[in-house]
Amino acid sequence: MEIRLLGEKRAILIKVDGELDHHMAGKIKEQADRKMRSTNAVNVIFDLSGMTFMDSAGIGVMMGRYKKTRMLGGKTAVYGTNAQTLRIIKMSGMDKVIKIVPGFDKAIRYIDKEEIYNG
Repeated sequence: MEIRLLGEKRAILIKVDGELDHHMAGKIKEQADRKMRSTNAVNVIFDLSGMTFMDSAGIGVMMGRYKKTRMLGGKTAVYGTNAQTLRIIKMSGMDKVIKIVPGFDKAIRYIDKEEIYNG
């Protein structure tokens, strides 16, 4: 897992590698929230290209960051989903509130206030 600041976009990038289960979910939540507070980030981008597994705790982490960004007036985007992850996201209904985009550049365009990504 890597959490990186994208300062010019007031965003953090959360790169998930391996499994996003209950063990990893708490670490991501804690580190992401700390990074958002310390940097005044209002947007979150999830890079799931290295993720191999996600359970309900992973959905909870993503929805929790979505709620936080929404409260702050920001946006949440996800890219790098494989077929199995995309299926879980759609089954949970998360795709109705969190924007799924094809790559990092599209995620940046989506969170950018001047330009709304429409697929």
